[in-house]
Amino acid sequence: MAKRVYEVWKGSNKFLLGGRLIFGPDARSLLVTLLLIIVPVTIFCVFVARHLRHEFSPDDSGYAILVVAIVFTIYVLVLLFLTSARDPGIIPRNSHPPEEEFRYDNSVSNEIGGRQTPSLQFPRTKEVMVNGLPVRVKYCDTCMLYRPPRCSHCSICNNCVERFDHHCPWVGQCIGLRNYRYFFLFVFSSTLLCIYVFALSALYIKILMHDHKGTVWKAMKESPASVILMAYCFISLWFVGGLTGFHLYLISTNQTTYENFRYRADNRINVYNRGCLNNFLEVFFTKVKPSRNNFRAFVQDEVQKPPPLPSPREAEPDDLVGDPRSKVEDDLEIGEDLLKISQRRNFEEIDEDICSRGIDEDLRSRGMDEDIHRGIDEDLRRGIDEDIRSRGSNGPAHNTSEVNSVLGSDHRAPTIRSETRHSSWGRRSGSWEIAPEVLAVANVTESRSYVTPKDAGQ
Repeated sequence: MAKRVYEVWKGSNKFLLGGRLIFGPDARSLLVTLLLIIVPVTIFCVFVARHLRHEFSPDDSGYAILVVAIVFTIYVLVLLFLTSARDPGIIPRNSHPPEEEFRYDNSVSNEIGGRQTPSLQFPRTKEVMVNGLPVRVKYCDTCMLYRPPRCSHCSICNNCVERFDHHCPWVGQCIGLRNYRYFFLFVFSSTLLCIYVFALSALYIKILMHDHKGTVWKAMKESPASVILMAYCFISLWFVGGLTGFHLYLISTNQTTYENFRYRADNRINVYNRGCLNNFLEVFFTKVKPSRNNFRAFVQDEVQKPPPLPSPREAEPDDLVGDPRSKVEDDLEIGEDLLKISQRRNFEEIDEDICSRGIDEDLRSRGMDEDIHRGIDEDLRRGIDEDIRSRGSNGPAHNTSEVNSVLGSDHRAPTIRSETRHSSWGRRSGSWEIAPEVLAVANVTESRSYVTPKDAGQ
């Protein structure tokens, strides 16, 4: 069964409702933010706004305080949802590096068989024009693409985000091109909500002081919830209020948080600054671009494309005759030839070893088996015994074991090979007669090996 895009998504995002909602990996922190908003507003409605319903004329006008608090809180939560649960501007990943940027680098190459094979390279950075000025963009190894201007890779979400501002843990999402507007409105609305709750809580303390004709301390004892809300809103204003002021500055100069912190010391020219008014119009009154990702679409298998061939300018003169594939095949053939040569040398060494042991070439060519070799051994022994008996007067008698010591356990001993090569141990081809040279060598060997004790004593 085919899977959808969100099911095989390589980023660290979390999806809900079948890929309709996308959150960051730290989406649980969003629950903390919800509690920090809902709990104070609930306390305000129960312990403060409820008592202010009849404090204004006409009597029903006090209900507006309660209604405004609830509606404004819902508005803040909607902005939080639009910031956290939508695509911030994620750029889809490539399944392979951009082929149009491939080139063959001959300076970095591997030598195979004496020939150079160019390696596949592509530039890590390149320049694009923005408002008539060059801007350098970098290549992302994770997403395998050149990041557009003002794009950066978020290490938490593991995605390249267009016009990346920062990753906000309070909303559990990256802040980018498609949700920056809602993020600023959320922060700004939270600031206004804090001011609203703080002001009405202080108003309720004042009303208590007027009704009971007491001091501030007595009024605070009458409504401790108002005191807690005032302290909470005062502390929160330092955060959300300061953040609102900082982002107002960024919008007026057309910067992002990432650019402001990273390039502050470089004194770079801001090529994106179009003037204060135009910068505000760009953020709040331009149409939000549609998402580049369809998370509910079915995944389609991509056909793998072969790597591009080098252009004539980048190829070497030797490579102009054929393509790199044929060149690699030639290198492989050279390697196979070298392997065959090395094997041939090993076979020659084995042949020399066999020849040194006296294996007859005729026997190898005719493929005689072990039975024929044993017959040859017996004939040789019988012939040598007869020759020794006929010459018995010239030396001491010898038995069969002594003859075996002359011939050795292997009839292929190199000591009985003469300078002139004779086939089949000196016998004539096609007969079993022993050549006289072999018998002479045997007699000499016997006369040297059998010395009587008397001779040794002399």
